[in-house]
Formats: sequence, structure tokens, C-alpha cells
Amino acid sequence: MKENRPGYESTPPAENRPQEGKTYFFQSFIIIVISIAALLGFRQVLPSKIFTETGITKNVVVDSLMLEAVEADGGETEKDTLSSNKKIVFEAVNGIKFPAETFEDYKGYQHLVNFYEKLLQLETKKQGKVRIAYFGDSMTDGDLIVKDFRASLQERFGGEGVGFVNITSESAPSRSTLTHQFSPNWKTQSYLNVKSPRSPFGVNGHVFFTKRDTVNPAWVRYKASNIRHLTELYNPTLFYGKSGNRKAAVDVIIGKDTIRKNLNPVNLVNTLSVANGGIKGFKANFIASDSIPFYGFNFDDGRGVHVDNFSNRGNSGLPIGSFNTNVMRAFNDKLGYDLIVLHYGTNVLNYGSLNYTWYEKRMARVVEHLRECFPGVDILIISTADKSTKYGLEMKTDSAVVPLSRAQKKYAVQTESAYVNLYTLMGGDGSMVKWVDEEAPALANKDYTHFNFRGAKKVSDLIWNQINGGYEQYKRLRGFKTPTPPAPAPQTGTPVTEQPKAEQPKTPTVQPAKKPIVKKDTITPKKDTTHAP
Repeated sequence: MKENRPGYESTPPAENRPQEGKTYFFQSFIIIVISIAALLGFRQVLPSKIFTETGITKNVVVDSLMLEAVEADGGETEKDTLSSNKKIVFEAVNGIKFPAETFEDYKGYQHLVNFYEKLLQLETKKQGKVRIAYFGDSMTDGDLIVKDFRASLQERFGGEGVGFVNITSESAPSRSTLTHQFSPNWKTQSYLNVKSPRSPFGVNGHVFFTKRDTVNPAWVRYKASNIRHLTELYNPTLFYGKSGNRKAAVDVIIGKDTIRKNLNPVNLVNTLSVANGGIKGFKANFIASDSIPFYGFNFDDGRGVHVDNFSNRGNSGLPIGSFNTNVMRAFNDKLGYDLIVLHYGTNVLNYGSLNYTWYEKRMARVVEHLRECFPGVDILIISTADKSTKYGLEMKTDSAVVPLSRAQKKYAVQTESAYVNLYTLMGGDGSMVKWVDEEAPALANKDYTHFNFRGAKKVSDLIWNQINGGYEQYKRLRGFKTPTPPAPAPQTGTPVTEQPKAEQPKTPTVQPAKKPIVKKDTITPKKDTTHAP
């Protein structure tokens, strides 16, 4: 038996204990009922958008210029002077004038006339070459969208090679269009977060420096893929900048052979040919090369179409305005761009209010700066894609998508640039939910923002189809007739009695029914607009 010590209370028999369990149950039940009633009562005053589906992770850098712009003039407003029904009339370029458009349906093919003419020369005369700089954010990370866009162009107009590739890249492990490896002793500066780099940024928005290491020199390695048009590294060429270092060299290792090539960094942009023609892969060791700014390697066969993917996670597009004009012109002298694509929006959504006047104005200045950097280049603006966010308990198109895409169209019109409304091409309101939840297999990821490789291919096709539609219209304006498909051949099983009576005496057998099979117009294919010779 337990003693009755001070501070100690003996436990009463069970039959004498209060019904604590039942009491706690009823108390909990009442609390739950009150909570539900409170939630229903406050629902009208709570924001409909409770949780955003995506956020900034440690692997995503949001460019500092955009954050500054939002803080400085994110609330700026301006009267909208562009009516949806007002006609946009174009001025002729080289005698070509596209029909007027409304703002609502604006595509701006007129502003691609120079680009279209270069494609026409490739298609009809097999002359010249075309180069495209495709600037984007995480949507084009790992060469997504761009690789399929590049393939469509090269399949039709010719060209071999993946184009310009950085020295290092955060997306290298996920890139399928080539194998890209590099040592850890590289110092990278990006226009997303560095305002005053040691040397000007390259056309890719980066500049790379080797870290001093006499034992383990910095290196890069590239290997071609097995994808059509990318099966070799064509004419690999190193691009690097100006420096007082006159002792640097690059050891190029191809198979079992090593060739030392000296660097001569005397110009704003310099090049070093690694090999002529196509090779499967190589490794480059950088010897005593500290203080020299490096940019990347270019791979192309010098003909047809080439598309460079300049993707940066977290980019709004505004950092392009920090390009050094003289350095960009030096890049352009060597690469020769005909079209610049600006594919942004993912990182601009959900910053500030739904008023994107600040972005419209600043991106307009970016476009004008690009025209200073790359004289004569055509510009194509691709809008934000659809993005879904949770409102209450349902995923819906984010309320910022339409205002942002409209701002992007406005600065496209104002800067005389072409425009692709990716949001509407996807299907408009609610399309991202369909791409994620209703398509089988799915076309986008569960963040309801980014496409998977299947969705990226579809997006590329949507963009290509619109651009190609403008090109076919351009050819008609230039007087080139688009081949029409031949009339369908008569059915081989058509009874002889259905033939005209005048012909029946001449064809008493079944041959008239077979004759259409060998008619020239039924077996001659249309003009090949898919494969380059």
C-alpha cells in the first residue's frame, strides 16, 4: 500500500473517476465546429490566392535589375493608347508590305522581312547562312524548346552544329544536344548578379576566368550527341577577350593527340580554331591563362541555319541592357546574327502589382539597345506561357499572365518587333492545367510552370509554325507561288461503267482504272520543303 505523503494524491477507483475522455471529445468537437464556421465566415475577406505554387529556390537566381525595377517603378501607370481594334499599318521594306493588323491579333511579320529574305536565299539559291540568338530563362534551360526549334530550321534550310556553348553551365547535366563537362576551378561572372565584371560580358551574358592552379589547370570537355545535325562538333572555335597576358596557351586533346595552341588576347573578342571540319569530341586544358576573359566555344559548319541558346535561370530579360555595345559588335562581326529571340516572362510573374508598365518600358529600351549592338538585326518577342496558381482549392491561370503578355505585346509593337503569343497558342485560359493534368502523357511538370521534353517539343512546333506561316506569306508577297497539292487520283476500284461513254470503246479492259496510278502528277512529290539538299 502506498503512503499518503505530502504532494501525493492516490488515484481514485475507476468507478469514481470523472468521465474525462467524453469531456475532452466534446470539447474537441466543439472547437472543430467553431473553426469551420469561422473559416466559412471569413472566406469572403480572405485573399483568393492563398498559396503560390513556385518560389525562389537556392538553385534559382533572380536577376538584380528586375528586383530594382520593381522597387523603383513597379507601381507606375500609363494610359493605354493601343486599342484592340485599331489598325496597325506597316511601312514597306524592300518593296514588301504585309497587310495591316489589329493589336489583338498582332504578329508583326513585317518586322521579319530581312530575316525571311535570308531564308529565301537559302531555300532557293542555297546561298548565305542565317544565325539566330535565342535568349531565354529556365524555360529553355538544357536546350529545351531551342533544340527542337533549331532542328526544324536545319531540317528545312540546312546547317549542322549546336552553335555557341558556354565554358561552364548550370544546365550542362541536363543538356541532351551535347555532352559538356568542366573542371571546378573556373570563376564565373553573370549579368544576372554582377554589375561591374572584371571584363565585359560575352554575348551569352557571362564571362569566365581560370583560377590560378599550376598543378591542375582549368579544363573543359565537349562531346557530340547522336541527334540528327548534331552528330559532330563542327569547326570548334574558342571565343575569348582582351588581356595583357601573352604567355597563355590551350592544350587541345583529340583522341590520343595533344596540340598546344597559343592565345593572343589583343582584341575585344578573339577566336582560336581548335580543329577544322567535324570531330566527335575534345578536351581543352588552359595553361597559364589567368586574367584572360573566356566566353565559350562555337560549333557550326558555316552554312544553313544556326541557333545559339543563351538561357539563364531567373532572367527577366532586363540584364541584356547591360551589354557592352563595342563587344557585342565585335561578336556580331564574327558570328553575324540575323534574328534575336527574346523568350521571357516566367520570372516576371508575381512581382509587384498586375500593372507591368515598368517592364514594358524597360524592355523597350533593351530592344533598342540590342539594335545598337547588332545593327540590322530583326527581333522576335515570345510572350510568357500560361502558368497556373492555386486559388482557393483549384489550380487556375495566374492572374498576372494576361497583363504581362499584353505588356510584352505592347513593347513588341512599339519597338517594331515580331510577336508570338505563346499563352494563346497553348490554348489560353487554363491551358497549363490541361497540359499537366489532362494530357496523357503530361506535357508539363507539376509546378504548373515548366514544360517537360514533350511539352517543349510542342511549344517549339507552335512557335515554328507561326514563324513559318509568316515566311510562306512573305514568299507569296515576293511572287513565289506556293506549290498546291495535286488533285486526288481516281480510286483504283472505280468500275469501268463509270468512265465516260466516249472512252469506253478505247479501254475495253480494266486498265483505265489502273492508269491513274502511274500518272506523273500522282507520283511526283511536292517540292521538298523539309530536307535541305
